[in-house]
Amino acid sequence: MIGYTVIFGLACLTLALLLNLWRLLRGPEVADRIVALDTMVINAIAVIVLIGIADANDIYFEAALLLAMVGFVGTVAYCKFILRGDIVE
Repeated sequence: MIGYTVIFGLACLTLALLLNLWRLLRGPEVADRIVALDTMVINAIAVIVLIGIADANDIYFEAALLLAMVGFVGTVAYCKFILRGDIVE
């Protein structure tokens, strides 16, 4: 039963990633593109977690945690670049 749930979750996340990709490419402003990229990182974390559940391997959860940290730092850096024009002061 868990296999069907994981497949359904992966299908939903695939649809979400495609919609985020559309917003990333067609976003009218830079802020929309940053939000779409951050949401894509969150969806990628969810995909990694679902693969970890399906495979019953703990290493996927550590990879998801690392991607979450890198995604957060990347989003902060993009926003700081948009607001100030440079990342390092």
